Order: sequence, then C-alpha cells, then structure tokens
Amino acid sequence: MTDLTGYGSIVVGGSHGIGAAVANLLAESGAGVVVNGRDADAVDACVDSITASGGAALGHSGPADDESVAQALISLCENEFGRIDALVNCAGTAEPPGSSILTVSADEFRELMGVHLGTVFATCRAAAPRMVAAGGGSIVNTSSFAYLGDYGGTGYPAGKGAVNGLTMAIAAELREHGVRANVVCPGAATRLSTGPDYQQHIDTLRLRGMLDDLSADAALAPAPPEYVAPLYAYLAGPTSQGVTGQMFVAAGGFIGRFDRPTPTPLAYRDHRESPPWTVAEIGRMLDGVNP
Repeated sequence: MTDLTGYGSIVVGGSHGIGAAVANLLAESGAGVVVNGRDADAVDACVDSITASGGAALGHSGPADDESVAQALISLCENEFGRIDALVNCAGTAEPPGSSILTVSADEFRELMGVHLGTVFATCRAAAPRMVAAGGGSIVNTSSFAYLGDYGGTGYPAGKGAVNGLTMAIAAELREHGVRANVVCPGAATRLSTGPDYQQHIDTLRLRGMLDDLSADAALAPAPPEYVAPLYAYLAGPTSQGVTGQMFVAAGGFIGRFDRPTPTPLAYRDHRESPPWTVAEIGRMLDGVNP
C-alpha cells in the first residue's frame, strides 16, 4: 500500500460511491482526508467510518462549485493537516431521466455543468495557488466514458468533456511548478449507475443502436467502487511523480488510458500556392468518412 503518512488531501464528492471509496483508501494509506459532499449526514457518516477505523478525517458539506465552499475546503485541509497534497474531484449528478437535447431545459443543463465542470474549476482554482506555493501537489479529476456521447444526454457528457479539457490545460500550465493533474474515467456501481431508471436508460440506448451489446452489458454489471479507488490513490501519491496530463480508465479489473486525440490528415495543399478547397472537393474528400 502506498504510504501517504503526512499527506493532506481533499475528496470532493467523497460522501458516496467512488468518492467514499477513495476517501477511505487515502485514509487507510495514512493521509488526512477532508470529505466534502452536499449531503451533510452522508459526509458525517463517511468521516465516522474513517475515524472509527483509526484514520484521520473531517468533513465539510456544501456545493463545491460555490467559491466560498471550495476555499473553505482548502483552508480546512491546511489548518488540520498542515498542507494540501492532493485534491480529488468525484462529484457528479445524473441527467434527468430521458434527457436529451430535445427535452433538457436550460436550468437543468446549467445545473449539470455546475456540478461537473463548475466544481472542478472552483476547487482547482482554490487549490492550485497553494500547491504551487508548496512546490508540488496532485489533482485527480473524474470524467466518464459518457464524454464521447455514446450514452446520450447533454449536460453530463458536456460537463465531463469540459473536465477533460480543463484538466489537460491545468497539467500543462502547472507542470513547471511540480503540480500534476490527471483524469480518471471510472466504471463502478454507484447511485448514478444502478437502479431502474439507469437500467431503462441503458436498455433504451441499446435498442436505439447507440450502445453495442458488449458496452451495454458492461454498463449494467459494474464492479464496486473499491475496484477503481486504487488508481485514484496511486495518482494522488508520490509514486506517480511525473505522471500528468493523462486520461485513465478504471473499470473493474480493467485499467486503460485514452490516447491524446491527434488529427488524421485527409488531404493537404500549400495555401501559399493553391486556392481554397472548393465545397465540391471537400464533399468528395469526406464522402464515406462516417461508417
């Protein structure tokens, strides 16, 4: 087990599911953990579980996309544990049942973006200056396979895709300061990936041809959160020094990585010597691009 003795850490969305599993594993590894979530009772329950097992933890409930809550988490971690070494963002909320671009409201979309992208921005914005001042730190943000669009929805995939882009930018900007930032796309049994509404959603996507049978079956039988927590703990700890700007996958016994997207050349001519491509030329060039 990674030795995180003396580490100060924050787990946003740490009161349920993957976040709770990560908070418990960090504490088992010796880190002090600040647990955040919107449900105060759930936060207290997670903290009680950690401390009952001999770990060091305290809670602070509230929406972490609120700047005052994000700043309070940083202050609490530094005051209690002396420093902030790791920030883990696991907060998430599901799309309304049956939501699509045809049905989602503007308020629903803004809420989804706030929980996912807004939380990551607010907490990273609060933590980054403190990590830079300390000479290092690790940020681990949570995305999802859903950012590819295969699982439908609107604000959920948009928010997760934006988390990927923001994390890559943070990693590039803070590399020179010794601060690392990575993304995990987890597959695990949580409140968002179990229950009749979720099962109906996956079955509907299968029937519409948006998910193949293998992907749908995997989505309906995810492993417990404890299977993905070790990757978070590894990225948060010192043994992953040098690992930054990466998008990882953890789903049951599978560990993977998304390669950085790169453009595939379709055609080229020197603009200094040639006119723009005509619409007809582009049409012939792109004919058959979609399978």
